[in-house]
Amino acid sequence: MGKIIEHLEEATIRFAGDSGDGMQLVGTQFSDTSGFAGNEVNTFPDYPSEIRAPEGTLYGVSAFQVHFGKEHIHTTGDFIDVLVAMNASSLKVNKANLKIGGVILANTEGFDVRNLQLAGYANNPLEDGSLADYTVYAINMAHEIKSQLSDIDVPTKILAKTKNIFALGITYWLFNRPLEPTVEWINRKFKGKDDVVLANVHVLRAGWNFAEKHDLFQKQYVIDKSPLPRGRYRSLTGNQGVALGLVVAARKARLPLFLGSYPITPATEILQAISGYKKYGVRHLQAEDEIAGICSAIGAAIGGSLAATTTSGPGLSLKTEAMGLAVMTELPLVIIDVQRAGPSTGLPTKPEQSDLLMAMFGRHGEAPMPVLAAASPSDCFAMTLEAARIALKYMTPVLLLSDGYIGQASEPWRVPEAQALPDITADFATDRAAFAPYRRDPETLRRLWALPGFQGMEHRIGGLEKEDGSGNVSHDPANHERMVRIRAEKVERIANDIPEAQVEGEHAGDLLMISWGSTYGAAKTAFEKLRVSGQKLSHVHLRHLNPFPKNLGDILKRFKRVVVPELNSGQLKWLLQARYLKPVIGIGKVQGKPFKSVELENELKALLVEDEVRV
Repeated sequence: MGKIIEHLEEATIRFAGDSGDGMQLVGTQFSDTSGFAGNEVNTFPDYPSEIRAPEGTLYGVSAFQVHFGKEHIHTTGDFIDVLVAMNASSLKVNKANLKIGGVILANTEGFDVRNLQLAGYANNPLEDGSLADYTVYAINMAHEIKSQLSDIDVPTKILAKTKNIFALGITYWLFNRPLEPTVEWINRKFKGKDDVVLANVHVLRAGWNFAEKHDLFQKQYVIDKSPLPRGRYRSLTGNQGVALGLVVAARKARLPLFLGSYPITPATEILQAISGYKKYGVRHLQAEDEIAGICSAIGAAIGGSLAATTTSGPGLSLKTEAMGLAVMTELPLVIIDVQRAGPSTGLPTKPEQSDLLMAMFGRHGEAPMPVLAAASPSDCFAMTLEAARIALKYMTPVLLLSDGYIGQASEPWRVPEAQALPDITADFATDRAAFAPYRRDPETLRRLWALPGFQGMEHRIGGLEKEDGSGNVSHDPANHERMVRIRAEKVERIANDIPEAQVEGEHAGDLLMISWGSTYGAAKTAFEKLRVSGQKLSHVHLRHLNPFPKNLGDILKRFKRVVVPELNSGQLKWLLQARYLKPVIGIGKVQGKPFKSVELENELKALLVEDEVRV
């Protein structure tokens, strides 16, 4: 009897198991392979904060979700079509998000008495009929690996670690994914370890062959290639995008790049990625703490480098005094904050947009700073370039907000042509006769940037207030007020140099949704679905948060109601109300999880119905 082929527009698969089961690895491979196959992809790694949580426990479940399809893939998927459950707890934790009629691929070895007890199951769900609404493939993966590879001369302890690869092979068959990209990856990853390469390649193929030949598997799913523009593509996480953006910005500006940082989840991968670009003259320092990280970067900026530092919420708290120093010295510095759930240590591996108000105001004294926010993994590259451009052009520290969702998620990224990248330049003082360290450009109000060691350009720099022009230490009250207002005006003038906000949908009307940062994907998807259904709704996404785009106030005036979804208790809502004196409806979520598009769709539907009833 032949297999059934079903064509789909999109699908969501979630690999789940213990932290040591290799779910992040196979999820990444499935994602990369789907991109190689020509699909749009969006991913979400979801793992516990413990380095190795107790095996079999509910809070120890590690997962990797992949949403892939033909087009319009803006989120990691609201609900799961296929759940790979390596043990009972991974099924218990993820079942609520599995679609009715969805597929469960379960490793029966993880459903023994001990695992069932740890998951809180009184009976085995694979046997008690409680999964009747789903298609269940219950497989003893260790047994099948041993059976199919009995003639392969590989140590048993190596084969025992390949159950995740066997499951990956089955999912490749389910969705008609090619094996070659993963085979090539295995050969690169384990080069020189012949037994490991042999075992993993054979197990991957064994998983595919098991599904191909077994009567259990009657249906295979096919998703056609996406109509993506022609070009070179690669898989890119947000953190990789930031690292690459810093390197490219430095090359464009013809400056050395220095990154001074302290490892912290979920920003650590930026420091790791930067270390791979040493051949481009990149210098990086893994500092002993957050304060040393940013202070070393400020020192590099004094010396003429494009300087950057990276962190997450608790680290941003520690950097605040040095951020004020960067404001006072008016040096170009890019600060990357990959936000996570707080306060304090909070939920280290979970995303939240909780640092916006801190980014705006989290410094003592009058210390305004440009604030930007990336919308997606690939947008992290573009917004890092923008942060570097602003920092160098206006001689100011710039804070770029990402978060754990987009920082560690990935999507296909079209590699841009060099000539299409924005112009990024650094202007150094060259006229000794006219030099004064706080002499300013009349348009941007940036001060002159003079490198140490040049005769005739000696000057003081530091945290004490400077005299306007000369840069000498000054305690004069009138001078202090003048310098405070100049620094604030400099940031405000950046509004003349950034794109105006773009409205999707009606340009005036009843309901306008404003999103920022990683809420873009869910907001965009909900907006598109409601528009297709005939609803009148408009959408603006903000990447520049301080200053706001010049036309934002005029846009808000054209709409009766404004709604802002964000992963906090209403921080952008508060800023918009304070700035434009217009009531804003907030949709907040503070669960350490990103929005599902259906959540926003339902909230927006309720608002639209409310308007109909009111009329």
